[in-house]
Amino acid sequence: MQIGKIKLSRTRVGVVTVAVVLFLLFWFCIPKHLFNKPTSFIVDDDKGQLLGASIAADGQWRFPYDTIVPEKFKQCIIAFEDKRFEHHPGVDVLAFARAIRQNIKAGHVTSGGSTLTMQVIRLASNHKRTFFNKLLEMVMALRLELTYSKEDILALYASNAPFGSNVVGIDAASWRYFGRSPDKLSWGEMAAMAVLPNSPTLVHPGKNRFVLLRKRNQLLDKLNSSGIIDKNTTLLAKLEPMPDKPVPLPQQAPHLLERFKNDYQAAGQQGSTRITTTIKAELQQQVNEIIERHHQVLKANHINNIAAIVLNVQSGATLAYAGNINHPEDTLMESNVDVIASPRSPGSTLKPMLYASMLHDGYILPNSLMPDIPTQIAGYHPENFDLGYDGAVPASMALARSLNVPAVKMLQKYKYERFYDFLKKTGITTYKKPADFYGLSLILGGCENTLWEMAGTYADMARVLNNYKNYNGKYNPADYHPPVYTRSVATKPQLEKTGLLDAGSIYYTLQAMEEVMRPGEEMLWQQFGSTQRVAWKTGTSFGFRDGWAIGITPKYVVGVWVGNTDGEGRPGLTGIITAAPAMFEIFRLLPVTRDWFDMPTGEMVKVKVCHESGYRAGEYCTNTDDIWIPVSGLKSPVCLYHQLVHLDKTEKWQVNSDCVPPDQIVNKSWFVLPPAMEYYYRTKNYQYKTLPPFRNDCTPAERTSPMEVIYPKDGAKIYIPLEIDGTRGRMICNVAHRQQGTKIFWHLDNQYIGATVDFHQMALNPPPGAHILTLVDNKGNTISTNFTILSKDK
Repeated sequence: MQIGKIKLSRTRVGVVTVAVVLFLLFWFCIPKHLFNKPTSFIVDDDKGQLLGASIAADGQWRFPYDTIVPEKFKQCIIAFEDKRFEHHPGVDVLAFARAIRQNIKAGHVTSGGSTLTMQVIRLASNHKRTFFNKLLEMVMALRLELTYSKEDILALYASNAPFGSNVVGIDAASWRYFGRSPDKLSWGEMAAMAVLPNSPTLVHPGKNRFVLLRKRNQLLDKLNSSGIIDKNTTLLAKLEPMPDKPVPLPQQAPHLLERFKNDYQAAGQQGSTRITTTIKAELQQQVNEIIERHHQVLKANHINNIAAIVLNVQSGATLAYAGNINHPEDTLMESNVDVIASPRSPGSTLKPMLYASMLHDGYILPNSLMPDIPTQIAGYHPENFDLGYDGAVPASMALARSLNVPAVKMLQKYKYERFYDFLKKTGITTYKKPADFYGLSLILGGCENTLWEMAGTYADMARVLNNYKNYNGKYNPADYHPPVYTRSVATKPQLEKTGLLDAGSIYYTLQAMEEVMRPGEEMLWQQFGSTQRVAWKTGTSFGFRDGWAIGITPKYVVGVWVGNTDGEGRPGLTGIITAAPAMFEIFRLLPVTRDWFDMPTGEMVKVKVCHESGYRAGEYCTNTDDIWIPVSGLKSPVCLYHQLVHLDKTEKWQVNSDCVPPDQIVNKSWFVLPPAMEYYYRTKNYQYKTLPPFRNDCTPAERTSPMEVIYPKDGAKIYIPLEIDGTRGRMICNVAHRQQGTKIFWHLDNQYIGATVDFHQMALNPPPGAHILTLVDNKGNTISTNFTILSKDK
């Protein structure tokens, strides 16, 4: 009796075990992810409209899974494939029995009796059509229905069903066959789509068109008889043409699509391969048309490539992304290169950041005079674009005119190491070498930047200035961030008392940038109320390889690059000529407003500034202006160029108490520049008065030399190239003297070589080695400079 109970117990355990095993097999018979095949990369605009797509890695047009199934497709596919889909548990017993009966009667397989759920299983598992696999599909279909809703199952089918050729899924099929999204298809078009998965290898657009037409019309009749569509709709749908050969998908932002693919792969290939971007489709199309129009003009000069980007200042969102022209058929154009993401020499586009940095740190005031004279620093010899010099120029005007020499002088004063660190803090990532590698050439484009980061940095400055008022005078470090092309979630700002740049420094930087003359419009643009107020900067790289233009308004940033992707330079390839016109044409697409940045007086102080020098007014500055400056400007130097001079009663001569009684001396404030600066400055500033000479009987024992060597500077190392005939060329030495009509006697290595009057230049041909140049004027003033001539080998 006991033995019988034990056997019964074991039997029950065995049954339970088998039941558990069968349940587990049933429950885990479908994988966690049914479909793991590669999908196409898709970019949509901010409203979900397709901008571009690329074919999947396996050569299929397969869009990512979409949970939303168009209602028309739902009605069509259920009517055609599985009329009891909404009610069966995954297997339709009636349909299966009918299929067996039809197959027996016909003697071969005419109907499979598969439900849409079973077809999803077959698509996922790729089973061969055998009886055993059919039973397995039925079991897996039942399991699928337990954890997936009918909507989910239908979405899986719609996204993975074959639609002929290399097209998979209703989304891809709709775009490939009709050039529209599936929600915009008519009843006739959707009916054609619904019958394609039934036999994709036989019935597909372009072939067997009558079979496809017949099946589509039969489905339309079935929809009509079911009351889904009326008779008139049915008749009109039957008149619609059948899809012909596949049509190309939109390619409005091909370079942004490639950027998304690269970013996706760099991030570890996580998430969907379809994104909704921040791009405005209409603006994107207009920008594409603008750069194509300019390309047609520029290519006459063998300038093949142009790129443009439009950013929203407040969010940093990319509104238009044209990484290049779109000429994939012409490989010589290299239009596949995304220039927005490609490091290029930025020319002068970093100058606004240097100007703002020096204001922020109190090195200068907005209009402080900067030297603009021939300069040689450790063998580096910068020149202005026009090869001329102003002697001295306000810092704001140097920025507006993009003068190179003052910019180098400013960077020399600020230190290139400090500026390099500042640029890194703004988010510039393209500098792979240490600061010493770039040196002073950093400010003239001796580095590489991307249009993406440069436009983003300009947007950062505008954003900080906009938010100064919103944040009640505080700063959000997160305002410095790269542009984005997908929607981002706003986070609560972590405010600080100080920022990387103060609002006042940014304000004056943008003010200076607004003063630039627009190409083709001279200064008349300011008279038109409908014209955008734009702060902008151009840049031209060495060798005329890159032309840049970046503009800022309180709401938008527009950046344009022009050049050749292979780096070939072309005459006339300058930012002002090639890039700026396109930039302003793009600005005309944007909403026009005359609103401008508010002056952030909450972080500024009003001080007296010397009118002539732009520095804080000193003791001898008599002509002053009261202006707002950043608080840090209180650390800036007092005017360096005003001094008290002692004159005789005629005010034609300088005198001193050794020769004129004190009560007869006229004490006067005088604006005096160093001789080299004065030499160039007075030719362009008629109001400048040269300091009077000392009267012959009043020459002091010690005084500042009225002469200054412009070239060569002391310690210069010079290489003189050979002429065409093979002879060594000559170096042109230049000296400035404060007094006109003065005669200067020249000596090279203590040997007299000649004299000059007024225009003090002399061509010399010293041999390789160290030399000393000595100059003596007719008043006995003497200056010397040492230099070295390098040999050909060096």
